[in-house]
Amino acid sequence: MRERGNTTKRHRLHPAQVVVSGFALTIFGGTALLMLPNARVGPGGASFLEALFTATSAVCVTGLTVVDTAVYWTPFGQVVILMLIQIGGFGIMSFASVVGLAIARKLSLRSRITAAAETKSVGLADVKGLVVGVVRISLAIEVTVAMMLALRFMLGYGEPVGRAIWLGVFHSVSSFNNAGFALFSDNLMGYATDAWICLPIAAAVILGGLGFPVIVQLRRQLRRQGRDPRHWLQQAWSIRTWTMNTRIVVSGTLALLILGTAYITAVEWSNPNTLGPLDWSGKLLVGFFQSVQTRTAGFNSIDIGQLDSATLLGMDVLMLIGGGPAGTAGGIKITTFAVLFFIIWTEVRGQVAVNVFGKRLSRAVHREAITISLLAVGVIIAATAALMLLTDISLDALLFEAISAFATVGLSTGITAGLPWGGQVILILLMFIGRLGPITFASAIALRERRTTYELPKERPIIG
Repeated sequence: MRERGNTTKRHRLHPAQVVVSGFALTIFGGTALLMLPNARVGPGGASFLEALFTATSAVCVTGLTVVDTAVYWTPFGQVVILMLIQIGGFGIMSFASVVGLAIARKLSLRSRITAAAETKSVGLADVKGLVVGVVRISLAIEVTVAMMLALRFMLGYGEPVGRAIWLGVFHSVSSFNNAGFALFSDNLMGYATDAWICLPIAAAVILGGLGFPVIVQLRRQLRRQGRDPRHWLQQAWSIRTWTMNTRIVVSGTLALLILGTAYITAVEWSNPNTLGPLDWSGKLLVGFFQSVQTRTAGFNSIDIGQLDSATLLGMDVLMLIGGGPAGTAGGIKITTFAVLFFIIWTEVRGQVAVNVFGKRLSRAVHREAITISLLAVGVIIAATAALMLLTDISLDALLFEAISAFATVGLSTGITAGLPWGGQVILILLMFIGRLGPITFASAIALRERRTTYELPKERPIIG
């Protein structure tokens, strides 16, 4: 007979802990598969560190590599990488929710909470529709881009049908999920001026970087307006019907793409090792392509190691900002950067409330944006300092590598493979933390939330 009051408490993981655990288990599962002898070209299997680094980079949709993906891995190994990219980009918990939805035709409350933690969904009721929409949109975009690339590889470069389809599928999935893995030893440098290759990949990267909530809202609006052609021209894409998140992400994406293209193209215009030998149309195409990749994915059509130091610094900023939330992009996210900008703008103007697009931001949003930014900067500085102690590589290259790993971009100046094992472990941790986000990672290891039932008296220190 159980005594009164003596109840057994079941420990249940916080949704953020489930997300972190899911990503970790998937990484170790991918590591085990990549260590199999048939995953690597040549005798024996890959080393644990090579497999772990590649699996982490794939699941965290980064694109940094310590081996040549095109020649080191067998077709089986490349398929494993592709699966890890798809699972990582889509989200472990969202993927599990889809499987549960297909089996049970419904989601439990806990499953919705878990999926909300992964997709950053605002309301629990929206998770089911969001997850289903993510699947449909992801497949639609990936199939479309894969067909375009396959046709170009087959008709433009004489690739066999099977090879062309595989190249199209791999680079389509890699681009939409913002992974940056390529099946060519020089990434996409051989296609730097081929708009039929670069533009579809750039489009897929941009769409993946917008974030699923933005894509879903734009898709729903387009379908709804399409049913009433009489008002389509008047109401199509009216920003007044968009949420604040969609407005910030779309406007921020356009602004950063334009500024990034102008900056990279202008600084590298006469660099003989990058844009110098190209004509003006080729320079614009490469500048635009690298502006797209810098903010979210890791494809490169020029040698990053030959870029001017000023270009690397500008790309550091773009990588740190990243793309939209709840998508495949990394960085602190456009919304976080926008909130910081509007906070500064409000303070400069001497106003009290932070207003964005006719709406007032809550103070909780202020704290979240500041916390995420400071945590990101702190992690990057600490990692860069550690890398400086382990190597004698220049600061600009190490800082670029650290930001690229944390922001899950995947661009590299070519130093990744040459780093000592300690440096590669640091990059693995940066990719893992950067993909999950500082807030999610911190909340996952916290035992419980601590709420106070009192407030201390206010006092204001001198600022500035």
